[in-house]
Amino acid sequence: MDFKDSETLPGPRAEDRLPHTAQAAVKIVIVGGFGVGKTTMVGSVSEIKPLTTEETMTQAGVGVDDDFGSASKTATTVAMDFGRIRITDQLVLYLFGTPGQERFWFLWNGLFEGALGAVVLVDTRRPEVSFDVMGRLEERGVPFVVAVNSFPDAPHYPIADLRSALDLSERIPIMECDVRRRASSRDVLMTLMRFLHSLAMTGSLT
Repeated sequence: MDFKDSETLPGPRAEDRLPHTAQAAVKIVIVGGFGVGKTTMVGSVSEIKPLTTEETMTQAGVGVDDDFGSASKTATTVAMDFGRIRITDQLVLYLFGTPGQERFWFLWNGLFEGALGAVVLVDTRRPEVSFDVMGRLEERGVPFVVAVNSFPDAPHYPIADLRSALDLSERIPIMECDVRRRASSRDVLMTLMRFLHSLAMTGSLT
C-alpha cells in the first residue's frame, strides 16, 4: 500500500465521528453469562454500527460450553462487542460487551481495565451464573448495577426477592429491562451513571 496517497483512504462515516462537543468519555462493561443478551444490548443502544466478534457455534463446543439456549442461539461472542452512546452532548459512553462462555473469561481482565462501571445482565432462568460475574467485578473494585433481562419464558420475581436471591446489598441498583428496546437499555445505562455519580459524591468511587 502506498501511504503517500493517504488522502484516498476512507475515513469514518459522518454518523460515526465523535461529536466535537464531547468533553468526557467513560468506559462501561456489560457482563453476564452465556446468552443473557449482552450483544443485543450493545446493538440496541449503540449510536454507531456496533463492532461484534460473534462466531458460529459448532459441535466442538458441546460438552465444553454451557449450552443453555443453544437450540435457538447459533452464534456466540468470542472476544468482545463494542458500541458508543452519547448520554449528553458532553458525555460519551464506550460500551464493551464481554464474552459469556467461561473458557473466554480470561479476556475479561483486559476488558475491565479502565472501566468506570458495569452492567450485570441476569436471566432469571439461571441466576446462579451471575455470582461468578459479580464476584469478579467486586474483586476488581468495579461498581455495577444489575439488569434483569426479560425473556418470554423466564419466571418473574419481585425485585426484593431477586435482590435476596442474588445476595445484593441495598445500595446496588437492580431493575428489569428488555435489552431489545433501545429506551430500556438506555435507562439501564442512565441508572448506572446516576449510581456512579452518587458514589463519587460520597467518596466511594476511587
